[in-house]
Amino acid sequence: MAGQTTGQTTEFKFPSEIVDLPSKGKCYGKTHPCSSGKIEIKYMTAKEEDILTSQNLIKKGLVIDKLLDSLILTEGVGCDDLILGDKNAVMVAARILAYGPEYSCEVTNPSNGEKVKHEFNLADCPFKELPSNVDYSNNQFKFTLPVSGYEVIFKLLSGAEEKEINAEIEGRKKLGSQVSPELTTRLRKAIISINGDSSPAALNVGVDNMLSKDSYALRQEIQRITPDIEMRQEVNIEGEPVTVDIPMTVEFLWPQTRA
Repeated sequence: MAGQTTGQTTEFKFPSEIVDLPSKGKCYGKTHPCSSGKIEIKYMTAKEEDILTSQNLIKKGLVIDKLLDSLILTEGVGCDDLILGDKNAVMVAARILAYGPEYSCEVTNPSNGEKVKHEFNLADCPFKELPSNVDYSNNQFKFTLPVSGYEVIFKLLSGAEEKEINAEIEGRKKLGSQVSPELTTRLRKAIISINGDSSPAALNVGVDNMLSKDSYALRQEIQRITPDIEMRQEVNIEGEPVTVDIPMTVEFLWPQTRA
């Protein structure tokens, strides 16, 4: 009968897209779902907009992770499993699918420090070009510290390890520490071994006593090989071309276009 209610719940088919990853899947191992260098995410819905406006998640710093976990469709993958550069790329892709590539925000005029409104095209953000002489197959990388000569084996950090770093730093703050241990905490998570010794004691001593020049060189090497999406673009400010970082404001994922 026309108009009769069947009692069945309407099943929605959400559109999705296959998104390329900056790592090309090279860091995950052959059996990992992201080894193809691609990940499937769905388009954002009102459900995800609820996540974005959840004050509880915002205060806890979990809003981005909850959003991406809700959007990722590739089986067996969450944002905690992705290395940071891939996670950044998925976030940009999610934003483009939800609201388009146009992103208006304020940037700083380097000549006078004044704020200038500019519209970026996020679709123009390229992936970093991976160095051809680096083996990414097992996410372990060898580097010789230039001053001490020690051999360091390190890895690229996952979203889960980034959370652990943030939790440790926050824990130190709550204990009243006047010094933020972000640099040393991050190195301890990234370094697998120093001169072949992977014991926690050796890593603690090695990181705390690493010479500044060695620490800087290691961080530069990690940055050099880390896959990511380039969040920098050239803009024209008062007729002058200037390369600026794209600010990640609250409007990046929640633009003020609501009625």
